[in-house]
Amino acid sequence: MNRLFVILIAISIFFLIDLYAFQAVKTLTRSSTADTRRWIYLIYWAIPVLSVTVWVITQFLLPPDALSRVTRQFIWTAMLIPYFAKFFAIFVILFDDLLRLGKWAMSFFTTPETSTIVPPEQVTLQNSTTQQLNTQISRSDFLMKTALAVGGTSVAGFAYGIISGAHDYRVRRVKLSLKNLPRQFDGLTIAQISDIHSGSFFNKTAVKGGIEMLLAQKPDVVFFTGDLVNNTADEVKNYIDIFNKVKAPLGVFSTLGNHDYGDYYQWPSLEAKQKNLQNLKEAHRLLGWNLLNDTHRALRVDGAEIGILGIQNWGKGFIQMGDLAKAHANTQDFPVKLLLSHDPTHWNAQVTTNYKDIDAAFAGHTHGMQFGVELGNFKWSPVQYRYKQWAGLYQEGEQYLYVNRGYGYIGYPGRVGMLPEITIFELVKS
Repeated sequence: MNRLFVILIAISIFFLIDLYAFQAVKTLTRSSTADTRRWIYLIYWAIPVLSVTVWVITQFLLPPDALSRVTRQFIWTAMLIPYFAKFFAIFVILFDDLLRLGKWAMSFFTTPETSTIVPPEQVTLQNSTTQQLNTQISRSDFLMKTALAVGGTSVAGFAYGIISGAHDYRVRRVKLSLKNLPRQFDGLTIAQISDIHSGSFFNKTAVKGGIEMLLAQKPDVVFFTGDLVNNTADEVKNYIDIFNKVKAPLGVFSTLGNHDYGDYYQWPSLEAKQKNLQNLKEAHRLLGWNLLNDTHRALRVDGAEIGILGIQNWGKGFIQMGDLAKAHANTQDFPVKLLLSHDPTHWNAQVTTNYKDIDAAFAGHTHGMQFGVELGNFKWSPVQYRYKQWAGLYQEGEQYLYVNRGYGYIGYPGRVGMLPEITIFELVKS
C-alpha cells in the first residue's frame, strides 16, 4: 500500500509539471494548422506517458534481479532529466503568468476610458488596443521560447554531466596547519577519497583512471570516508581489483557511510541485512584497508605518533551508529588527532562542542549534490541549504573540517559543476 501511494504521488507531480509546461507548447503552436497542433500535442504527451510507464514497470513491478543496477539507474535518469528541464522552464512560464495576473488585478482599480468621439478617434483607439495586444502576444511568445530554451539547455547540461562530468576527477590540494604537529610529520601528505558508490559505476576504465591519478600523487597515507556501495556489498565485487591498488606507505584507513548499512534496500530478513554488513566489512579487508569502526590507530613516523580516529556513520537525519567516545578513549597522549567521520553534521554536533582536542575531521556524504557552480573562491550548490559545511575546508577556532565532494555518484549518474574529487593534504606545523 505504501508503494502504491508513492507511485500515485510521483505520477501526480509529474502530471502537474507536464500540464504547466504544456502552456509553452500551446502558445508557440497557436499559429500552426489544426493537424500540426494535434500531432505536436500527441507527441508531447506520449513521451511522458511512455517514460513514466517504463519507470513504474522497471522500478516497482519487475523482480529486483530482472535488470542490472546500471540499467535501472539509466532508465530512472532518462525519465527524470526531462522533468528537471521542465521544472526549470516553468519558472519562466510562471513569470509570464504573474505578469498577466498583475494586469488582471490592476484592471479592478482602473476605469476604462469611454469615448463618443468621431470615428477617426475610434480608429486610433482600436489601433492602440491592437498594438497593445500584439505587444502582449510578442512578450508571451518570447517568454515561452525562453522557457523552451531553458529546458533544452538543462537537458544538454545534464547529458554532458553524464558523458564528461561523472569521471572528470580533480585533484585538490590543501595545507593543514596544526599547532601541535610533531616535526617528524611536517610535510606528510594524506590523500582522501569519499563516497565511491560502486553500485552506480558504468565506466570501469574511467574509474581506474581516477585511482591512477590518486596513486600518481604518492601520498604517505590514504583516508576513505564512507559509502563504498549504494545498498549491497556485492556492488563492489567488480571493482575490488581497482580499489585494492590504493596503497600508501603508512596505510589506508577507512570508515562507513550511511549507505553501507543497507538501510535503503528491502531485505528478506534481518539476518540477511546483518550478513550484508559483514560482507561489506570483509570487502574493506580484501581491499587492504584498515576499517575504523569507533576505534583509533597510532600513526608512527621516526618515533613520533599522531592519532587516527574513525567512527561509524553519525549524521543528523541519518543513521547514528558512531560512538566517538569509544574511538576517543585512551588517545590523550597523541599530540594531534585526526578523525574520519562520514557525515559533516557530526562535526558541530559533537566534535567542536565536546572534543576540542580533535584537530581535524574528514568527511564526505554531500557530494556537493553533484550539481553546482565553482568559480575561483565562489561556490554554490542547492545542498548548502541543507548542510552548513558541504564542500571544502572549514575552520572553527583551531579545529578543521574538510568535506570531500566525493569520488562517485548516486541517483543521477553524472556531475554538473561539482566534479569528483581526490584531495591531497599536506600537514604543516603552524
